[in-house]
Amino acid sequence: MKDTRIAAQGLVLLGCGKMGSAMLAGWLDRGLPADRVWVIDPKPSLWVHGTGVHINKPLPDAPAVVLVAVKPQMMGGALPSIAAFGGGETVFVSIAAGTPIAKFEEAFGVTTPIVRAMPNTPAAISQGITAICANAAGQGGLDEAADLLSAVGDVVYLDSEAQMDAVTGVSGSGPAYVFHMIETLAAGGVAQGLPADLAMQLAKATVAGAGALALQSQDDPTQLRINVTSPSGTTQAALEVLMDEKAGFPALLPRAVGAATQRSKELARG
Repeated sequence: MKDTRIAAQGLVLLGCGKMGSAMLAGWLDRGLPADRVWVIDPKPSLWVHGTGVHINKPLPDAPAVVLVAVKPQMMGGALPSIAAFGGGETVFVSIAAGTPIAKFEEAFGVTTPIVRAMPNTPAAISQGITAICANAAGQGGLDEAADLLSAVGDVVYLDSEAQMDAVTGVSGSGPAYVFHMIETLAAGGVAQGLPADLAMQLAKATVAGAGALALQSQDDPTQLRINVTSPSGTTQAALEVLMDEKAGFPALLPRAVGAATQRSKELARG
């Protein structure tokens, strides 16, 4: 960990479910001393108890960072436990989906540094991507938040909070789209005569391998697609279905992203 403020003043993790636990594991793996972390959670896992962090103990007077990782519906009951840190130098980082910065400013005041983040579930294996933005008071805390969140994957900076709903539609909800693609790709193999377990193995490995190649290759996805598509070959036959302007991915995926984005806006409005 780069941040000396956290080493000196400590970090509070409010909520230690799957995402919170993944982040805690990443921080500890990167050298953050366990005794500089305070976890607030009514039912922490046995794994958390074995890390050496402070669990549901009195909090430090002025922690460097409070990371809010509780579900949005639990926010009302959880925030009072950290309200005393508002209005100071403590940076609040929220990974709560659908909870805008304004909600935290209402609770802690507009002078409180607040960073809003949207990670995704591959963070559980340190392969996630997180988008971040901040209020006016939190601009100086963006790099500090990015250092923390990079423990579980890549971090990107948004120009404004208004982009967060679209981020939700693409990367926040996106893993579910890919999982469903794996399901349906395997089902296609079964329909063509493959055993179900073999079809699923092939589908998982194909999607994982293609994703890794897209990340590591100097070619963009368009060129990678062209590279594997022989004229009048099997891939072209499949792509003529998938790339159909009315029924294929060009129509379907933007609709899916749009639906998720719209729902994120509705949730933010309460």
